[in-house]
Amino acid sequence: MRIDVITLFPEILRGPLDASILGRAQRGGQAEIHLHQLRDYARDKHHTVDDRPYGGGPGMLLKCEPIFEALQDIQARVAKPGRVIFLSPAGAKFGQAKARELAGLERIIFLCGHYEGVDERVREHLVDEELCIGDFVLTNGALAALVVIDAVIRLLPNVVGNEASTQFESFSAERPWLEGPQYTRPEEFRGWRVPEILLSGHHGKIEEWTREQSRRRTERVRPDLLNEA
Repeated sequence: MRIDVITLFPEILRGPLDASILGRAQRGGQAEIHLHQLRDYARDKHHTVDDRPYGGGPGMLLKCEPIFEALQDIQARVAKPGRVIFLSPAGAKFGQAKARELAGLERIIFLCGHYEGVDERVREHLVDEELCIGDFVLTNGALAALVVIDAVIRLLPNVVGNEASTQFESFSAERPWLEGPQYTRPEEFRGWRVPEILLSGHHGKIEEWTREQSRRRTERVRPDLLNEA
């Protein structure tokens, strides 16, 4: 998979993208990530990428010209065009199902918002999809892009050591509820013991217990997921 990111703050992404699973996926050839500084596509001497909105209002908007220039250049670098995704609070909410859908693509281009957003002509004529990672506002879309990239790349083949773990985690199709409690050694720590059922070796009863604990946690923390399931 090839991922391109257009942002005013590529430095926010460099460290996290080189670390842990994201870094390993790139070194292993499962993912190829390219960062692009939007200001490099501004043609005036000050590399201006924003301006005041027509009609008034607070803040500044990202201008059309540098974004169109950037997309035109980046799309032309590979024969197969990429899906252009704009990260903004006005987008559809991102979730695990969308992560799995995006993991099936060969190429994605993320456009990261900043200031008060973008000139609407960018949405109308360049963007294929608009995503939001939650009901809150960030300083810029690079942080949101990082979250989406992480969620997508870990679903690619041969990225996570045990791929079965991505099939039976919270929000997955096989387990739409939240994961229940899990334990590892020691059996007892500061007087707190691992539940006896997990030490019984009775796989059927363990599965029943695990499912019930998952249901209880979901009911307590995210009851909306019970209704969806």
